[in-house]
Amino acid sequence: MTAETELRRLLDIMVALRDRASGCPWDVAQDFASIAPYTIEEAYEVADAIARRDFAALPDELGDLLFQVVYHARMAEEEGRFDFAEVARHIADKMVRRHPHVFGEAAARTAGMQEAAWEEQKRAERAARAETGTLAGIPLGLPALTRAEKLTRRAARVGFDWPDAEAVLAKLDEEVAELRAELPGADPARLTDEMGDLLFVMANLARKLGLDPERCLREANLKFARRFGEVERRLAETGRTPADATLDEMEAHWQDAKRAERG
Repeated sequence: MTAETELRRLLDIMVALRDRASGCPWDVAQDFASIAPYTIEEAYEVADAIARRDFAALPDELGDLLFQVVYHARMAEEEGRFDFAEVARHIADKMVRRHPHVFGEAAARTAGMQEAAWEEQKRAERAARAETGTLAGIPLGLPALTRAEKLTRRAARVGFDWPDAEAVLAKLDEEVAELRAELPGADPARLTDEMGDLLFVMANLARKLGLDPERCLREANLKFARRFGEVERRLAETGRTPADATLDEMEAHWQDAKRAERG
């Protein structure tokens, strides 16, 4: 089967699911707001399959994500706003517009030159949409660490940036001290504010080091889950669970798991 045939089949399935008379009641009841969280979830599942290098599962996860696009496009078509063809046309036109060195007369570019040209094109597109300001167009719905990295990266382009990672580390020490100073009072609002500042600086530090803060935290999450699972496994060998163990025992197993990984 061709890609065109399978895509047409998927579009027709979506029409059937949303049919007011014979479709699925759950699918008929959905709207943009109710489907949006699923769209985000499916994007994360694609990223998860890639992180695990589970390429056997990736077609299925990509299909789930494609279905989300089809879902939104169908709801928009029902309301007379746009359809899937317009969605595809918009992205195709954008890619051609942003790659004149491939599809037009522009000279060949290095990767760095292309990144700069891409950002300039995006700036022009934001201006055409009347989105003004250096930080315009950075979605509010992004994961917080990712948005922090993008905000600081955008600000850095106009010179609002620390000179190097050492300067960010100094700021990090300052934010840690400010958070520590709020601990005795334990005011939730103040702690939230200071904790937010600390995380924001951490995201900025990752950017200065050339790292993706979201990926750093995802990998730390995986590492924690893996090591804690090993703690549970070691306790289970003696017929126990973490609830039965002392903190010192669990810490000892944790350190063993850590040494085993590094070894």
